[in-house]
Amino acid sequence: MPGFDNDETATEEVTAQLIDDGIRGIWLTWADNNGIPRGRLVPVAALPDVARRGVGVTVLFAVFDSHDAITHTYPGLATASGDLRLLPIVERLRPLTGQPGLAWAPAVQFTADGERSAYDQRYALERQVALAAEQGVTFRVGWELEAVVYRDGAIAHPGPTYSPHSLVGLDDLVAAILRDFDGNGLRINQLHAEYGPGQIELSLAATDPLSAADDQLLARQTLHAAAARLGYRLSFAPLVDPAGVGNGWHLHTSPWRDDRNLLAPVGDAAFDAGGAPDVEGVGAVGAGYLAGILDHLPAISAVGAPSVPSRLRLRPGYFAGAYAFWGIENREATVRVARGGRLLGDGYWNVEVKTADASANPYLLTAAVIGSGLDGIGRLLVPPAPIAADPGTWSARERAAAGVALLPQSVPEATDALAADAVVSGVFTTDALGAFTAVRRSDAAWADGKSDIERVDAHRWLY
Repeated sequence: MPGFDNDETATEEVTAQLIDDGIRGIWLTWADNNGIPRGRLVPVAALPDVARRGVGVTVLFAVFDSHDAITHTYPGLATASGDLRLLPIVERLRPLTGQPGLAWAPAVQFTADGERSAYDQRYALERQVALAAEQGVTFRVGWELEAVVYRDGAIAHPGPTYSPHSLVGLDDLVAAILRDFDGNGLRINQLHAEYGPGQIELSLAATDPLSAADDQLLARQTLHAAAARLGYRLSFAPLVDPAGVGNGWHLHTSPWRDDRNLLAPVGDAAFDAGGAPDVEGVGAVGAGYLAGILDHLPAISAVGAPSVPSRLRLRPGYFAGAYAFWGIENREATVRVARGGRLLGDGYWNVEVKTADASANPYLLTAAVIGSGLDGIGRLLVPPAPIAADPGTWSARERAAAGVALLPQSVPEATDALAADAVVSGVFTTDALGAFTAVRRSDAAWADGKSDIERVDAHRWLY
């Protein structure tokens, strides 16, 4: 896979430059099955050796639940035995503008024998990207990130929503975010005050799937550092108030072939020898991609919204994606198609999946969405008619007539949907699926008997 054969000469040169620039330590970071970033800090002088041999981490990180309890219910990790080697992707290494003296790199997991670990979440996405490439398909991927800003233990701005006035008191934080993102090589499309009290949102520019997932982790590091330096604290949790608006981390994807966006109304005839017509303005092959995502949405939701408060967030009327349906520019739709146009061009067309938040591992979720979309393309699926309304305002009979159903409402229900879906569960290796499922059931057991407030409070600062 590209990026893992760290070139020794290039690594030596990078190390020398880092030392000259005053960098003293490098964070090797990955995300676990709860979406929580984990890491090891290594001295900069050790980078050449670490790039060759890695640093040791326990394989049990695969079965850490959201509360750092280690579950041994998956037979493959039933004991404390086992070690992995964590290797940086040197070409993705970035000095951290907001953390002088430190750098950051995404990390991959290998066995001591040099084989890729079956538990490595990034590995799942690499395999889906490779599978798509065999079919001549590439992807553009972007993320929207939401967070609630706190200062001195209180929400930092009361609104009004979407108003520049709301962020005047946060000018120092906003400026630091823009500066640090630029310095860390991250491009922001836009930043604003979101709908909830104290809430901000920013979107990252689209790139290839693996870089997009890496960038999502780097964005978290950058945001946390900027906030801490200025006396703020950010919560990325799916909910900070059981009755309030949640933080969604929406995933945008678009499939491409031969530099053409397959979601656009024209341009896929060469890919589709059958000459199938466009579907509701969406290109025929892109419509298959969309239909595949819809077909596997319950299982995707188990990966994109895996935590206990994730399921509390998935409520009608909160732009959270509670029902399984799609719409064109319908912000209540769980799967939303964003159109291109004269101003935006065909390259802008993308599919937004809203059943996602910071508790999702970005590599696993992207892999699940891509795998589902490829299945839809392969089976020539056609999506149902788009919905422009909010099915949450309909009667149960109206929803049933339109084929609109609620997504799984609990962690066990979502986990069962994942197990029953051969395509989405097939994104995982057998061991990775077993570990992921064990962690979800451990989380559910932890939540048993706790109030919604207790469940929300325990996740406030995890991500």
